Amino acid sequence: MLKQLSLDRQVHSVFPVALAALLIIGLARLVLDDLKSHGSFVFKMYGRPRSEKHRLPIVVSAKDLIDENCNLFEGKWEWDNASYPLYEEETCPFLVKQVTCQKNGRPDSFYKKWRWQPNSCNLPRFDALKVLDILRDKRIMFVGDSIQRGQFESMVCLVQSAIPKGKKSLERVPPRKIFKVEDYNVSIEYYWAPFIVESISDHATNHTVLKRMVKLDSIANHGNHWKGVDVLVFESYVWWRYKPLINATYGSGEDVREYNVSTAYRLAMETWANWLESNINPNSQKVFFMTMSPTHLWSWEWRPGTDENCFNESQPIHHPHWGTGSSTEIMEIIHDVIQDLKVNVTLLNITQLSEFRKDAHTSIYGERRGKLLTKEQRSDPKIFADCIHWCLPGVPDTWNEILYAYLLRNHQSL
Repeated sequence: MLKQLSLDRQVHSVFPVALAALLIIGLARLVLDDLKSHGSFVFKMYGRPRSEKHRLPIVVSAKDLIDENCNLFEGKWEWDNASYPLYEEETCPFLVKQVTCQKNGRPDSFYKKWRWQPNSCNLPRFDALKVLDILRDKRIMFVGDSIQRGQFESMVCLVQSAIPKGKKSLERVPPRKIFKVEDYNVSIEYYWAPFIVESISDHATNHTVLKRMVKLDSIANHGNHWKGVDVLVFESYVWWRYKPLINATYGSGEDVREYNVSTAYRLAMETWANWLESNINPNSQKVFFMTMSPTHLWSWEWRPGTDENCFNESQPIHHPHWGTGSSTEIMEIIHDVIQDLKVNVTLLNITQLSEFRKDAHTSIYGERRGKLLTKEQRSDPKIFADCIHWCLPGVPDTWNEILYAYLLRNHQSL
């Protein structure tokens, strides 16, 4: 009898718990059924869950940000074969033959394994997902010559590994190349404009190299492609330096005259500056200008007594160096024009850090007039070595790491 009473008490004590559990399960089922409905009360109150395309933004942490007092452009190259290169040729199908040095026969890979180390701070580690998040629903466009095309291809390679197959594409619409990232609605673009202003060399593939004529006060045709672009990255130098004088028009399109290159460059930059002030919305657009990419055409500049070029160089320059191919006068013109602008333009002074990298050019392992060098041409590097363009992976990746640091800073300030 006592056992029966004890059992009854246990049943009575468990019954409320079981009933509560059933009520909770029933309520949970109702909530789940409600959530399946587009008319859900919860969704009306708080909104539907974010899809991949509309997920919360990636957090920019303190370690991602550079101190405003840090000069990213003063420093040294440090050997780092543990974390560099940031990608490999074979992992990026979007590279052109001109820059795939190892695939084209370069025997060493040392040039890919140097990391730029600023003197007073660290560059944030490049994060493809953070870049894509910063650029979500935006366009970034690299404007300039084939050096700038290399920086565009570098940026594509730096981000593309984070994007699933079928969600990325590269389209050629001369004078543009357009790399699209579907899930982020991001467009990374390149625009061929070797002088920034208009010229007779503006066809992206069929342009004259030896004969050059620049329209110093004409930019509207190019500018129509730049309007509304969220991030513009400009560069223009090498094409100006072919000879001390350049044929150009200013005012009348029929009046072709020879201009001193520095004079012509200043007039062209002023035309560009006027376009910026008339067309850029500083609240929604960011503008960067890359300083000149140096050349390494004469080995006597870094190794006195020699008469070679960048061919067979496998180490950076580790002492102070400024090559004769980099014009301080042009640097001053760029600085003057940007300083007088009402629109904010961020100058990325990559010249000095690139001056040290005599080892990183395509040399005889690139293209000449759209074709890889023949065996006979490679046997004569003094004539055929390309000491202007850069291998990828390589130096342009560092330019983009610096650009990324500035994009992070701008994103955080917003």
